[in-house]
Amino acid sequence: MIKFNVFGRIYSLQRKGEEWHFFIESGTGIRAKVSDVIIPSELKEHELEEYLDDIYHENASEKYPSVIRLN
Repeated sequence: MIKFNVFGRIYSLQRKGEEWHFFIESGTGIRAKVSDVIIPSELKEHELEEYLDDIYHENASEKYPSVIRLN
């Protein structure tokens, strides 16, 4: 499980076989699958941060200017 702070919201990705599974994390330990965003299966782990930045860049703010990998 790879976690990212995406402009102030915590998301996680998990590789299962050839697919990435994308989740939003709650502050209470509950994880919900994100179904309206597809993470291309050909993306490598080191490309995820930039991809998430490209998708969610409109959520950038002074407090959260970028996507940060948490683990």
